Amino acid sequence: MRSENSPDVFISLAGLAASLFATAALAQSYPAKPIRLIVPFAAGGGNDNVARLVGKHLSESLGQPLVIDNRPGAGGALGAELAAKSAPDGYTLFLGGVGSHAVNPNLNDSLPYDPIRDFAPVALLAQAPLVLVVHPSVPAASFKAFVALARARPGQLNYASNGNGSSSHLAAVMFDSMTGVDMVHVPYKG
Repeated sequence: MRSENSPDVFISLAGLAASLFATAALAQSYPAKPIRLIVPFAAGGGNDNVARLVGKHLSESLGQPLVIDNRPGAGGALGAELAAKSAPDGYTLFLGGVGSHAVNPNLNDSLPYDPIRDFAPVALLAQAPLVLVVHPSVPAASFKAFVALARARPGQLNYASNGNGSSSHLAAVMFDSMTGVDMVHVPYKG
């Protein structure tokens, strides 16, 4: 019969204690370094503003800087690709959206990322409605009057969007199709 004071018990307990201390020494609290938030749109736009507001609060909560990394282009695909190819260590976040995760996969068969396989949703940060506004000098005081004006001037009215393939661009294409108007698209970078 073994005694509780036998060398085997002591060695086993010493080994267990050593492994616990080693694990604690190797484990670092998260985050142990700055976090990068990739924003696939230009600085100064709506998505960038959301990222900076959220980033400020996350940085304060986590005690580490959150660095905004704007990577505009290709309807969000450039930023999404960079995020998808980043190390899966929790130090790279991505501000994805309709463009990068719904529009691009339906418009482009050869994306360098898979929105389902390469990303895991974390939180809904913002929602933004799309509104139709015109300059006060445009002779249309209602939606009906604007549609009549646009039909009377095919190809003469311009609309702006935050880029080709963006939700604002596709909404305007749908507007043209549903109302029978023909407006000229002017894409901006973000």
